[in-house]
Amino acid sequence: MSCSWGTELWDQFDNLEKHTSWGIDFLERYSKFIKERADIELSYAKQIRSLSKKYHPKRSREDESRYTWCLAFAATLQQLNELAVQREELAENLNTQIACELTRYTQEVKTERKTHFQDGRRAQQHIESSWKQLESSKRRFERDCKEAERAQQVSDRIDLDNKTDGEKARQTAQQKKQAAEESRKEYVTSLNQFNQDQHQHYHTLVPVIYQRIQDMEERRIERICEAMRSSAEAERKVLPVVSRCLDVMMDASEGIQPRMDTQQVVEVYKSGFDPPGDVEFEDYSATMRRSISESSYLDNRTEGRRHSRKLWPFIRKNKGSGPADCSHLPPEQRRKKLQTRINNINEEIQREREQRDALLKMREVYERSPQMGDAGSLEPRLDEVKQSLQRLDEELRRNQAWLSEADSRLSDHSSRRQSGGCGLNSQAMTPGSSSLKQLDNRSPASRESPDGSYTEDHSAELHFKSRSSEFDDDFDDEEPLPSIGTCKSLYPFQGQNEGTLSMVEGELLSVVEEDKGDGWTRVRRNLEEEGYVPTSYIKVFLDASAKGAMTYI
Repeated sequence: MSCSWGTELWDQFDNLEKHTSWGIDFLERYSKFIKERADIELSYAKQIRSLSKKYHPKRSREDESRYTWCLAFAATLQQLNELAVQREELAENLNTQIACELTRYTQEVKTERKTHFQDGRRAQQHIESSWKQLESSKRRFERDCKEAERAQQVSDRIDLDNKTDGEKARQTAQQKKQAAEESRKEYVTSLNQFNQDQHQHYHTLVPVIYQRIQDMEERRIERICEAMRSSAEAERKVLPVVSRCLDVMMDASEGIQPRMDTQQVVEVYKSGFDPPGDVEFEDYSATMRRSISESSYLDNRTEGRRHSRKLWPFIRKNKGSGPADCSHLPPEQRRKKLQTRINNINEEIQREREQRDALLKMREVYERSPQMGDAGSLEPRLDEVKQSLQRLDEELRRNQAWLSEADSRLSDHSSRRQSGGCGLNSQAMTPGSSSLKQLDNRSPASRESPDGSYTEDHSAELHFKSRSSEFDDDFDDEEPLPSIGTCKSLYPFQGQNEGTLSMVEGELLSVVEEDKGDGWTRVRRNLEEEGYVPTSYIKVFLDASAKGAMTYI
């Protein structure tokens, strides 16, 4: 259905003015709505980005890339950051493409509306002026007619009474009649002009002006429609990316594998040690035969409780970086550490080789085409790469040797574990039994600590480092302990760690502290040198049996 404001609303000028003013107010409100929504989207994007940054790891941790749940959470944070980017893009589109355009268009509509209604007011003023002129001529015509009628009546009465005055009255009546005729002609002219102006006003001017106002209103409504459509389209553009982000989050959550993560914990923290064996029986009845005072015995017991006994491998770890061969680590962790180091060295070697090959190719090009560059300028860099490769090769061989050593120890330890031969733990030991005598005759290579993992090489004393650190203050701050006996070294021992004491085979030393169950005995040489030695490397003679009747291994 087609309808025109000019024909249907010809008499609703004031209502049209109010309606169009309300329409512009709505346009301004919608523009403000778009701006505020863009601000909300931008604020949301900033908060999401801040949240993602807040919970993202501050620095790279190896654990973050090892477990599936950590990787899933990292992927979620990354996708949240991408969502923030999309929300920022949406806010930018709402501001630049919609809000700014609506603001500019609102000013244009205001100017256009002002022009149209000014034209309408001028037309209204013109028709009102024409109407006033018609009313004025009409009233004048009416007045002149009444005056002419009265003058005619006066003339008729005078003619009957006095002929002289009658002539004068007739002249006056004639003048009034002529004035009334002129007023009638003027009234007719004003009436025709008004009818012409009115017809033009309501059939030409008003329809044209109102049609322009109607077109303006329709354009305003169409622009609001386009703005709503553009805002929906702007959000629809980011939906595919948002959907992909959500899909990645879903895939990350579905990629979490609890069983794999728990197995990874085993791979990370597995030490490779066997659990401690049975605790041996300690025959304290033999102590009663020693010539040691009861107070000294109680002091030793108190000292033993003060230094709580720890079963290796549950000793306290050393602080610091540890030796280069990672021998301070448990066997399994040492193997993994060395393997990771070897892999990193291989990658670095590969990069250096690629750089060397590139330099060699460049040197060949320079040699064939000297104008492209000086081949001699590459020699310092080639020498540097060569030295780096040599250093990396040496480091690789050294770490491979350590890895082979670690693998062989793990293999030997596994074989002993499967065979069930754990030295002292495989039999019930009592003082004076034959097994104790066999233990004295074993070679150093077969000697083990109470948990079956002690050997004669330097790794046997690595676990002692933590124990020695517990007693460092004893050597510096306390008075020297009295000797409670002597011992004879059965095998040579090189004490490389702090707190240990080196000795040669057959050397006699003073015993100042018995073995507390951790496989180490504290001895002294010449009242100056003091330290710990493996109990299995010596034969102890306490003061009560200086002739060798009582022997502790």
